[in-house]
Amino acid sequence: MNPRDGTFRQKPSFNADEPKPMPLGEKCNYLCPYFRCNKKALNIQKKYIKGTPQKIGYCMWVGDICITGDCQYAYCEKRALLPGNKCAFAIKRNENGEDMERELKKEEEYDSKMKDILSKRFGHKGYDLL
Repeated sequence: MNPRDGTFRQKPSFNADEPKPMPLGEKCNYLCPYFRCNKKALNIQKKYIKGTPQKIGYCMWVGDICITGDCQYAYCEKRALLPGNKCAFAIKRNENGEDMERELKKEEEYDSKMKDILSKRFGHKGYDLL
């Protein structure tokens, strides 16, 4: 409240000034403003490919192109880097939980295949009950 005229000031909108994440599909991107290297070895360079300049992330520590979220030293300031080099901002979950159902079905299929392989391998010695 402004004591002189009795009016209230509006709070500044911090969301409008923040940069937006830039994932590539569902994968993390080294050009994202929240992507960081714990070794501070990420260097963005321009590389000309067929005459057009493209930004390439170069790891100074390894001496090769950055592998983004697969690197053990990569992290996200917003803590959105998920296992498998996935960005939490890019994954869109339905309210019904269809993605979770799909993952559970994959796990069940994997479990049943493993049970079959183990039972065949070890001669059906109680592995059917797993």
